[in-house]
Amino acid sequence: MERVNQTSSVSEFILLGLSSRPEDQMPLFILFLTMYLITIIGNLLIILAIRSDPQLKTPMYFFLSFLSFTDICFATTIVPRMLVNFLSGKTIAYAGCLTQMYFIYALGNTDSCLLAVMAFDRYVAICDPFHYVTIMSHHRCVLLVAFSCSLPHLHSLLHTLLLNQLNFCDSNVIHHFLCDLSPLMKLSCSSTFVNEIVIMIEGSVILVTPFLFIAFSYTRILITVFNIPSAAGKRKAFSTCGSHLTVVTLFYGSIFYVYLQPVSTYTVRDHMATIVYTVLSSMLNPFIYSLRNKDLKQGLRKLKGRRKPQAAPS
Repeated sequence: MERVNQTSSVSEFILLGLSSRPEDQMPLFILFLTMYLITIIGNLLIILAIRSDPQLKTPMYFFLSFLSFTDICFATTIVPRMLVNFLSGKTIAYAGCLTQMYFIYALGNTDSCLLAVMAFDRYVAICDPFHYVTIMSHHRCVLLVAFSCSLPHLHSLLHTLLLNQLNFCDSNVIHHFLCDLSPLMKLSCSSTFVNEIVIMIEGSVILVTPFLFIAFSYTRILITVFNIPSAAGKRKAFSTCGSHLTVVTLFYGSIFYVYLQPVSTYTVRDHMATIVYTVLSSMLNPFIYSLRNKDLKQGLRKLKGRRKPQAAPS
């Protein structure tokens, strides 16, 4: 992404990161490097297990594999930059900052849309099981994934282009560990009225609509489950939704805390919530989805068995 804002005198930004104390940098580097490696390995194992096990060729695992891939890309957009900042300079070029922000919003909202699609899949499986195969055809699943990936990129492009129209005249210090929209807008010396209006209207729609869709799906699921006469049937239905609900709560709880507030109130206190939805949720998702999922655990065991060297015949 080339530098196109000709009226701004700022050519780079300074990311202050999580701590300015030199003695904190190495422990933080080790911590986030460990979390990043766990994220990559855990999500890759989920993808490989789903791709290699014929029993996991279902819509639910099809969506989960794309969620894992998105989580790998999401973490890669953020953590490597953090690791560089811990050990060396904290500067980031203007174009690099806008590029990082673009992918953070594109991939973060892709995660959001995929969680909504997965909720729809569970809704159809539990509330309309006799038509599940017809409704969740492979063609429709591909279209749902394509929509979940394309719409967030258009949303992110809009906000990146609007941000690029702002002037940054004096301060270039970002009180954050990544290039986020709110702290960048606070640095601008030109009017951010249009940006804030777009965030309030379009941004809120993109953020809240998938959550409302998830809430609607699980409301219908709960009504259906409570009407199941057998306790075993209720347990089975809840077990298929428990992991997804945990991920949704972790992801949306932290996102709403950060973004459903005016730009002017954005403070350093939001850093921990940002870490939850950007880094922690991507790392924990493989564990959450495999913890109570017998089919996925079986697929991981099969994958592990294939990786073991076979003994030579005597």
